[in-house]
Amino acid sequence: MQSYHRKQAEHFCDLSNLMASSSFVSFGVILVWLMSCFSYGNGCYTSIISFGDSLADTGNLKQLGFISNRVLPVFLPPYGENFLNQSTGRCSNGRLIIDFLEIWCFKGPSCLYANGCYTSIISFGDSLADTGNLKQLATVSNGVFPVFLPPYGQDFFDQSTGRCSNGRLIIDFLAERLGMPLIPPFLQDNGNNNMVTFKQGVNFAVAGATALGPSVLEPRGIVNPMTNASLAVQLAWLKQLLPSICGNDSNCRDFIGRSLILVGEIGGNDYNYPILWGQPIEEVEVLVPLVIDTIISTINELIEMGAKKLVVPGNFPVGCSASYLTVCGSENEEYDPKTGCLVRLNQFAEYHNKLLQTKLKQVRDLHPDVNIYYADYYNAAMEIYRFPYKYGFTNGALKACCGAEGRYNVDPTVQCGEVSATVCDEPDTYVSWEGIHLTEAAYRIISKNLFSTPQFNSLCSTSTSGVGLSVSM
Repeated sequence: MQSYHRKQAEHFCDLSNLMASSSFVSFGVILVWLMSCFSYGNGCYTSIISFGDSLADTGNLKQLGFISNRVLPVFLPPYGENFLNQSTGRCSNGRLIIDFLEIWCFKGPSCLYANGCYTSIISFGDSLADTGNLKQLATVSNGVFPVFLPPYGQDFFDQSTGRCSNGRLIIDFLAERLGMPLIPPFLQDNGNNNMVTFKQGVNFAVAGATALGPSVLEPRGIVNPMTNASLAVQLAWLKQLLPSICGNDSNCRDFIGRSLILVGEIGGNDYNYPILWGQPIEEVEVLVPLVIDTIISTINELIEMGAKKLVVPGNFPVGCSASYLTVCGSENEEYDPKTGCLVRLNQFAEYHNKLLQTKLKQVRDLHPDVNIYYADYYNAAMEIYRFPYKYGFTNGALKACCGAEGRYNVDPTVQCGEVSATVCDEPDTYVSWEGIHLTEAAYRIISKNLFSTPQFNSLCSTSTSGVGLSVSM
């Protein structure tokens, strides 16, 4: 017994010595840290600020230990064994009082963000919304895709973030417009603790993801070369995460109800893979009702979980995509004389969108208490394709910024991010980033056109605060 107490005393001496020797951490030092630690507001509190010792430390000592190359038992299992199965630097097997305080405080009925409507954004989708999930999946499997390499992300704080663009995406601009932090990817490094961040929003979108699962696509000869994280998998991730965010069913239902949920864009890759591999569009069209039914099924399940405000995007006009124009264009194809886009492919996208809108109307009729906003990606993008110079795209709407030689700066054998690829000097003057995805400049305009409308603002009409969206970009 004496030996045990002696070891415990030595352990706590190590803690105090480490803090004293590594950075002279005192109350005054903490106050200096405090000066730069103000965060986003939610209409109730701007943040929780905590001082203390091991009863409240959520990882500071662990970081100090890393800096001074010290390892203490508190950093190792079984500490943190019930906190997402990892040791977080908390001196317990799981959450502390401050963690439970955070859940209570930021779940209060009056604690909304500055927009007056939402406590968080939850996103599902593919590369149009992925903010890093595919990158983390590839890290686990030791895979490397060109999208992880420069010049991808070159205008996003000078780093490659796993975003399929040179900078921010529509979801980033939406979060900024609502006065919320950028939405982090669900998949993170094992050492990261993001429960507090995830309460502000979480992104399940994965680049390359399809709406339909492999059991539906593979018998039709469609194999996803990037990921199996279909829409069903992403929804399962949300269900897995919820207990860590909100605890019990009642709190989680409230959390979902106060979140803005983006279901898509999703479904584009269900068509991209077969069409770009040469499958006739007529054969791909049979997938559209299956894709739409999958999206609607997910929406219905989210509503059952408590969702009250959802954004459901349609597909972009793929006939204007530089990659489609390169692979599918020919003398036999009809081109829109005003835009130069492939008419048949845009009609295909419109077919998907019209069927989606028809099904969404049925959901609205069944759930009149739920606000569902159809985000018309197609027409928001077509405005740019029709009038590129009006929006500052002096290099036109159809040529890619990053790629290779060719009429549309696209060569299927050369991918952006590879050494042999070239990149333009002024991405903001291009609509297309690398043939499939758009530039940050294009996403900024599309986001503004989509989320500055009375229809989108009306999603707030049932908010407990009664505050509409009036933030300008």
